[in-house]
Amino acid sequence: MEVAAIYHRSTDQFCYPLNDDELIINIQTGYDVDRVFLYEGDPYLAGIMGGKEKWAGERMEIYYKKRLKNHIWWTTTVRPKYKRSKYYFELHSGDEVLYYFEDGFYTEEEMNHEGKSLALFQFPWMNGADIFRTPDWVNETIWYQIFPERFCNGDKSNDPEGVLPWKSEKITDHRAYYGGDLQGIIDKVPYLRDLGITGLYLTPIFEANSNHKYNTKDYRKVDPAFGTNETLRQLVDICHGAGIRVMLDGVFNHTGTDIPMWQDVMEKGQDSEYADWYMINEWPVTLGHSTKDGRFYSFAFSDQMPKLDTNHPAVQQYLLDIVQFWMEEFDIDGLRLDVGNEISHRFLKQLRYMTKAKKPDFYLLGEIWHDSMDWLRGDEYDAVMNYPLSTAINNFWVFDDWKKEEFEYAINKSFTTYMQQANDVLFNLLDSHDTDRLMHRLGNDLDVFYQQLAVLYAMPGSPCVFYGTEIAMEGAHDPDCRRCMPWDEIEAGIYDERINELRQLIALRKQHPAFRSRNFHFPNEVEDPRVIEFMKLCDEEVVRIVLNCGNNAVDVPVDVDKVLYRRKYEQGVLLPKGILIYSE
Repeated sequence: MEVAAIYHRSTDQFCYPLNDDELIINIQTGYDVDRVFLYEGDPYLAGIMGGKEKWAGERMEIYYKKRLKNHIWWTTTVRPKYKRSKYYFELHSGDEVLYYFEDGFYTEEEMNHEGKSLALFQFPWMNGADIFRTPDWVNETIWYQIFPERFCNGDKSNDPEGVLPWKSEKITDHRAYYGGDLQGIIDKVPYLRDLGITGLYLTPIFEANSNHKYNTKDYRKVDPAFGTNETLRQLVDICHGAGIRVMLDGVFNHTGTDIPMWQDVMEKGQDSEYADWYMINEWPVTLGHSTKDGRFYSFAFSDQMPKLDTNHPAVQQYLLDIVQFWMEEFDIDGLRLDVGNEISHRFLKQLRYMTKAKKPDFYLLGEIWHDSMDWLRGDEYDAVMNYPLSTAINNFWVFDDWKKEEFEYAINKSFTTYMQQANDVLFNLLDSHDTDRLMHRLGNDLDVFYQQLAVLYAMPGSPCVFYGTEIAMEGAHDPDCRRCMPWDEIEAGIYDERINELRQLIALRKQHPAFRSRNFHFPNEVEDPRVIEFMKLCDEEVVRIVLNCGNNAVDVPVDVDKVLYRRKYEQGVLLPKGILIYSE
C-alpha cells in the first residue's frame, strides 16, 4: 500500500462539523486503496481515557469518493450522539489491510499487540460557537460585478474634469474618465432585474483620485464623481426593493496618499500620531518611485498606495468603525476585502465578530487567489473569490489534448480544498476587473464562451459575471477589460440574442435546485475523451450537463421533453462546441 499518499488530520477540511449534528470526515489515499472503513464512536464509551478501557467504535464503510489527479478523496458523514468523536481507519489495497491512526499505520497484529497504546483521531467537541456558518442566501444569489466608472453615466452634472465621450471601443489609458456613476447603476436596476441578477458587487466607490478608487482618500464619503452618500443609500434601497443584495469593496490593506492620516505622516514624520499606522522603514518618507527599495511597504510596490498596519489596535478600530458606518448608513449585505490575504488575521476575526453581531447573514468575502484554508476556518471570511476554479475551467480548453478526466480532477480539487459550508458560498467567476475578459481569452469563440458559462452556473457556490458578459464584451487586460458598457447598441437590440442566452442560464440556476447543490458526479459515459459530462444532484432532481469540447459529433439521445438548455444539439447529436443540459 502506498502509505505516503494517505493523509488525514482531525481539523480543517478533513474533519469538521457541517452543522450542530453532522460531522464530516474525509481521508485522502492513493489509487491503490480500493476500500476504506471507519471505526467511530464517543471517546468515553469504554470509560475515562487513561484507564484500562478498551475502546471499539462502530465499523462503517466509506462509499463516497472523488477522483483527484494523484489521489482519491473519501468522504462520509457521522452524527455523534454526544457531540464528540473518536475514530480510526481500516484501509484495503487488494489483500493488504492496514489500520491508520494518528501516529501512523499498523497491521491488525500490531494494533492488537499486548500493551500497545492506540493514538486515535479525535474531534473533541462540536462547539456550536465554533461551527463554520455561512449565509444561506449567498448560494442562491446570481452576482453581477460592476466597475462603476464604466457602467453607465446617469448624472452628467457630476462628471469629473476631463471626462471623455462614452465609447465602446478598446481602452488604453489607465487614467481616463468616462463618467460612469451610481445614478447610472440606479437607472439600470430594472435591466439587471430582468436579466435575473440578485446580487450586485461594486468595486470601490469612496473618494479617491483615480477611476478605480482603490487608493482611498475618504472611507466615509462617496466619490463626488459617483454621486453622494444619499445616492448610495438610494441605490441600495432600490436594489433591495428589486430583490438584489449589495456588496461593497473594502480597501483596507492600503490607502491613498491624500488621505489625512498619510498627509499627517508626510508633514510631521515620526512625530505624527499616525506614524505607526503605516509600515515605514526609512525616514523621512519620500514618494515618486517604486517601493522595491523597502523604504515603506505598499500595495504591489506602488508608492501611491501605502500599506496599513492592520495589526495596530488603532487601525483595527478605525476600520471596524468604517464598516459599521457602511452597514448602518447604507444597509449593505456584504463586503469584499481587497488584497484579502495581506490583512491581519487578528483584524479579520474582529471584523467577523462585529459584522455577524450586527447582521448575522452578512457576507464576508476575501480577494485571495490561492489556497485559502487559513482564512476559511469559520472565524474570518465566509468565502474567497474562487480564481482556482476559473483556472481549472480555463485550462481544459487551453490544453486541447487533455482528456475529460483532467477536467474532473481539477473540479474535484476545487471543491475538496475547503469545508462544504464554504463551498456553498464560494464566489465563482471566470473574469473580473483584474483579468482579461473571458471573450478575449477565448479568442472571441462564442461557443466555448457559453460552454464555460454553462459550467459556471452549474457549479457549487455563488456565480458572478462581470458587467458586459451578457453581451460577450471583449477586452484585454487592464485597462481594456474595463470598457464602457455600450448602452446605445444594447437598447437598439443588437445584443438581444446574447443577452437572452445568459438569461436562460441564469434562469436554470434559479429554477433548478440541483444547479445550486454541492453534490456532483462525473459518470463519464460518453466515450469521446473530450466530452465533459457531469451530474448535479439534490433531493428534488438530477440534472446532467454535457459539453462537447472535441472535434467530433457525438450521439446523446435524450427525450426532447427533458432538455433544459441546448446549443449545437440537433436530433440527438451534440455537435463540436455544443452544450446539452437535461433532467433525468
